[in-house]
Amino acid sequence: MINSTHVSYFQLDAYFDTGLLKYFYFITVMYLYIFILSANVLLIVVICLNRSLHEPMYLFLCSLFVNELYGSTGLFPFLLVQILSDIHTVSAPFCFLQIFCVYSYGSIEFLNLAIMSYDRYLAICCPLQYNTQMTFNKVAIYIAVIWLPPIIFNFFTLTLSVPLQRCGNVINKVYCDHHSVVKLACSDTTINNIYGLIVTAFSVFGPLILILYTYIKIFKVCFSGSKQTRQKAVSTCTPHLASLLNFSFGACFEILQSRFNMNSVPNTLRIFLSLYFLTCPPIFNPLMYGLKLSKIRDTCKSLISNVGYE
Repeated sequence: MINSTHVSYFQLDAYFDTGLLKYFYFITVMYLYIFILSANVLLIVVICLNRSLHEPMYLFLCSLFVNELYGSTGLFPFLLVQILSDIHTVSAPFCFLQIFCVYSYGSIEFLNLAIMSYDRYLAICCPLQYNTQMTFNKVAIYIAVIWLPPIIFNFFTLTLSVPLQRCGNVINKVYCDHHSVVKLACSDTTINNIYGLIVTAFSVFGPLILILYTYIKIFKVCFSGSKQTRQKAVSTCTPHLASLLNFSFGACFEILQSRFNMNSVPNTLRIFLSLYFLTCPPIFNPLMYGLKLSKIRDTCKSLISNVGYE
């Protein structure tokens, strides 16, 4: 019988026996994590060390790559341990730490993409005002806005969730999920639900409105502007739109899965899609921006060549 006032650990019920295949899954996840670390660290180093990349767009990209490291580190080492383990349990403090990392990662990612869309809007629609609107000090403020509110909001989310009395400890996920933990409560969760709706409104609808506004303006300029303007918009907005759609797909499924009954979806597919927004953006974004943006691509080639000659 689980004590209704104190749960010291949670059981992750989405794992199933894979036999010897667990070693294959372990190696696959380990290589993915090594790739994520290598690719994102490479691009962060390239942007930080190369003065020609000390521009607002690349500084926001650097913030995005740091967040990819942050989010993937909150998940992958944990997955590696759980894949090899026969008992899929996690201590309550670590579970809440993972919830903080996962949810702050998601909020930071979406807000970062929103600020990047505003940066592209200024560059394409207001090129003469760009340098005055995107000074180094303002970029620093925008990056602080990207990181600080999600960290503060998610910290207060935990202060409301941790003290709840729980009548169970089974989570039907492969990692700790806030909504699943709150559903285990046998005490009143009205305040948690209201606060959760407020945080969701700020975390999702705030950035979404900014993204929609900026892209409506960008498309309007593209359709009425010159061929050169359209080419500039396509070259700089394509990777951003791809990143945005990629993350939004995974985040939307995760939100739907936490709120609605998804038992009709096969378990393996459900696990894959629940991990999508945490695993695919950290892999996809460095590849997309590293290959698509010529400045980053050429600098990476030069750096790798110099290391090879040494």
